[in-house]
Amino acid sequence: MPVITCIEDLKRLHRKRTPKMFWDYCESGSYTEQTFRENTSDFSLLRFRQRVARDLSGRVLDSTMAGTKVTMPVALAPVGSTGMQHPDGEIHAARAAAKFGVPFTLSTMSICSIEDVAAASPDPFWFQLYVMKDEDFVDSAIERARKANCSALVLTLDLQILGQRHKDLKNGLTSPPRPTIPNLINMAMKPRWTWNMARTPRRQFRNIVGHVKNVTSLADLTAWANEQFDPKLDWAKVARIRDQWKGKFILKGVLDPEDAKMAADAGADAVIVSNHGGRQLDGALSSIRMLPSVVRAVGDQTEVWLDSGIRSGQDVLKALSLGAKGTMIGRAYIHGLGAMGEAGVTTALEVIRKEMDITMALCGERDVKNMGRHNLLIPQDFEGNWA
Repeated sequence: MPVITCIEDLKRLHRKRTPKMFWDYCESGSYTEQTFRENTSDFSLLRFRQRVARDLSGRVLDSTMAGTKVTMPVALAPVGSTGMQHPDGEIHAARAAAKFGVPFTLSTMSICSIEDVAAASPDPFWFQLYVMKDEDFVDSAIERARKANCSALVLTLDLQILGQRHKDLKNGLTSPPRPTIPNLINMAMKPRWTWNMARTPRRQFRNIVGHVKNVTSLADLTAWANEQFDPKLDWAKVARIRDQWKGKFILKGVLDPEDAKMAADAGADAVIVSNHGGRQLDGALSSIRMLPSVVRAVGDQTEVWLDSGIRSGQDVLKALSLGAKGTMIGRAYIHGLGAMGEAGVTTALEVIRKEMDITMALCGERDVKNMGRHNLLIPQDFEGNWA
């Protein structure tokens, strides 16, 4: 068992143990990948203020996110094809999150279905919805999530049109992989992944297959998915879905203050500042740069969370210090999952919690809810002066 000290250690194991096309799917962005890179590098522009001679006993990381009690203000973000990073990956991640006391969010484009995860997870989880042209599918997915006792609906707003990811096209990404000679050679070099994948029946998008008419093969699924993301998604459709769901309603993919105001007006219990991990609009500013302006725009009308770029507990604290009430991690836990399954997700969460605890203490704080701008040194031009 290797000694794991940080998310980077899990990332190296993940790359070693997972087929290339799924590693590339995780660790890539759209077009030039500028936004993908800056999502992480912009965190390094922020500095903590070290404070000393304070009582640091009895430290508390517990918080709430949209009324849900959490052991730290971190939720597992929805990630498509998680079950291809590790066999039955969504089930492993949901179990780890439930045991740790943080929310897990299941993607519409998951390998394990809503029902698969509900049967295996000890706690309710959140469901992320993509709005498709097929309204019957959307209505059915919402109803299935309700029947599975999902405790929140996370509606993604920034994937009406799919951003181009060069690596996915070059790899011929599909779930499951097509049995081409390069794919077979690569999978033969990942024996643990291949052996475990052969033992599970969950190797395609089970939220779609069996729930959409005439989608029975990989070709059918690919054609359906490529045509289905709804370019007409607008605030009227958001309101329709909100009224249909009626429970906790979270809007993900907001990067502009004006859109954040509209999301709050739409009745969101939380607004997630996110650029889809740098996988959609390349050239957009990083989530952490846009966070302060969104927080100012929304005020106390709803909670603001941050997604995209978090790779450490220090990153979580920087987001909280800039006004976020919660955060979501994607690649950070996927690296753990690809490295060691459920145990790897748990390890990723433990790494982040320990980093948060120690860093918070060295900032002179005992309660994570007290983190604020007073804990940071922020460059005067951090948000930029854009014409």
